[in-house]
Amino acid sequence: MSAPLSNLPPLPSLDDRIRPFRLVKYFTFSSLIVLFIGTLTLAALNTHWARKLELTKNEDYALLLIDNLNHQIFLQFVLPTIIKHGKIQLREREQFELMDRVVRTTLHGFKVDMVNIYDLGNTISYSLDPDRIGDRNVGGTNYTAALEGQRVTKIDQRGNFLQLLFGLPEESRLVTYAPLRAEKPLSRIPGPVLGVVELVQDLSDEYGRIYRVQGQVLLSCILVMLTLFLVLFFVVRRGENIIEQRAQERLRLKEQLARARHLSTIGEMTAGISHEIRNPLGIIKSSAAVLKKRMAAVDPGNGLPGIIEEEAARLNNIITDFLNYARPREPIFQPCRLEEIMEKNLQALGPQIDAQNYAVLKDIHPALPDIQADADMLYQAFLNLLLNAMQAMPEGGEIRIRITPADDRLSIQIIDQGPGIPEDVMEKIWDPFFTNKKIGTGLGLGIVRNIIEAHGGSITIENGPEAGTAATIRLPIEQEF
Repeated sequence: MSAPLSNLPPLPSLDDRIRPFRLVKYFTFSSLIVLFIGTLTLAALNTHWARKLELTKNEDYALLLIDNLNHQIFLQFVLPTIIKHGKIQLREREQFELMDRVVRTTLHGFKVDMVNIYDLGNTISYSLDPDRIGDRNVGGTNYTAALEGQRVTKIDQRGNFLQLLFGLPEESRLVTYAPLRAEKPLSRIPGPVLGVVELVQDLSDEYGRIYRVQGQVLLSCILVMLTLFLVLFFVVRRGENIIEQRAQERLRLKEQLARARHLSTIGEMTAGISHEIRNPLGIIKSSAAVLKKRMAAVDPGNGLPGIIEEEAARLNNIITDFLNYARPREPIFQPCRLEEIMEKNLQALGPQIDAQNYAVLKDIHPALPDIQADADMLYQAFLNLLLNAMQAMPEGGEIRIRITPADDRLSIQIIDQGPGIPEDVMEKIWDPFFTNKKIGTGLGLGIVRNIIEAHGGSITIENGPEAGTAATIRLPIEQEF
């Protein structure tokens, strides 16, 4: 006797089996999001550091230019002008042209947009832009700091609100203020402040290159992250499908195990019952036959012995079905042809088909291969399905038989034109002893499924789109021994 099903360890539910994988999925996607945010943050920091480095480089560059300009102005303009004229007056054309020549010669070849020189009264005495000469009090706090001997730089950015908000200005300029001093030969001590130099550099191109490179880096990161996300997404989906398939397989195996143990219990019980019933049943049947012969001579109209004989035969068939379902025999595989087995079924049912006006329409592929199967068992399975189709149409109708190859299997369909199977009944058709017919044991479909599964195949029963029922069997062409 097999162990009771209550002693079987319960299998974890599908949700319990998938939960650890979901946890891994959540951690993976969370890590990917964190990595993506970290990449964006690092890219932003890189942009900031690159801009700061560019700014520092240009500040040093500007200060070197101012030192050189200060030296050239003092040697080539201040000293000669003092010696020749005794004082500096840039309003005079000769002095202005000398200053302009010294400044332009010194800055020639260097990237400088504007140079303004302020006097001690915060008035622009010289500028590369003639329109600015004579402007007063435009130096601001940076001029004041430079007048006190400090060197001041500021970044001046222009653009619309969104450009400035996202750090993508339309124009970026570096403005440097430094004192213009007199020089003491052979001395490191700076001389007195003579004025203030304002140097303007356009950094738009440099910043633009930084933004373009950083944009390419960001775009590359986004594409890489998107690719990783898509790959991970498909891997996760594949993993979920595999886990779900395995879970469904385990559930199917559990159902098969439960059914096998249930059938084993029924089989053991059936063996004892059939042994106890069939012996007296045989005696009853034979006695009814003898009684029928004797009654024929005494009372020919008495049909009671015939009824006893028929009911004994029907009871014997019920016991046979019960045994076939509870203890299905192993198939003996031999080469056979499905179309020949089906034709044998139709010949056996020929009189009933003709009597009840059934029309059998056959759609059989002309080049079906031989399969390894037990012809007698398949004959029984097809017979049960054909009888079900006929019982679904008691007034007659069409029965379609379609046999076609499908990859490494053969597909057999038996389709009737009956009313179909109600949805509430469809869920129970495989249950043993369930039937909605007035006669029958409810084991026919169970016997069919046992036979098909013993051949490594599968069977499905579905209602048609409008009416009728289609039983579809798929059998492997070659068996794996």
